[in-house]
Amino acid sequence: MVVHTLDTQFLVPQTRDELFPFFCDAFNLERITPPELRFRILTPRPIELAAGARIGYRLRLWGVPFGWRTLISLWEPPVRFVDEQISGPFGRWVHRHEFVPTGQGTIIRDHVDYALPLSPLSEFAHPLMRRQLTRIFRYRHQVLHSMFCSEPVAPVPIDFDHPAAAGNMKDP
Repeated sequence: MVVHTLDTQFLVPQTRDELFPFFCDAFNLERITPPELRFRILTPRPIELAAGARIGYRLRLWGVPFGWRTLISLWEPPVRFVDEQISGPFGRWVHRHEFVPTGQGTIIRDHVDYALPLSPLSEFAHPLMRRQLTRIFRYRHQVLHSMFCSEPVAPVPIDFDHPAAAGNMKDP
């Protein structure tokens, strides 16, 4: 199995104590996912996010509908949490969310280890999947920016050569 990595970071002016409650509501994931994916949470409300919580979703990727189930494998509010795919479109999906305090607010860091289904046979499709994941995280950053930042929305830079760059998404 070929495992890829996606790293992003985004600064918002709120403290992590002010920001983390937004991420405690699993239904906010619908708000920050591009609408054409038709992302919907199937697990009934209320969802108590904690280590061991399981959440079911439904979405469309390139017009193909599928289900996705995740497990919250680590829950350390307001510092970090990890969701892992139990079943779904990837051969592997482990998404670490971290909230790092700074003098200017909080850096939201996402680190995703993922593998395509049927890897390594499916690796020819990785550039297409990588572009889609980059677009999804750019959309997420734009929505979070509009919700939490007062200045106008600026494009989120993507720099594949400099891992420390804000908004970076990089394959090692």
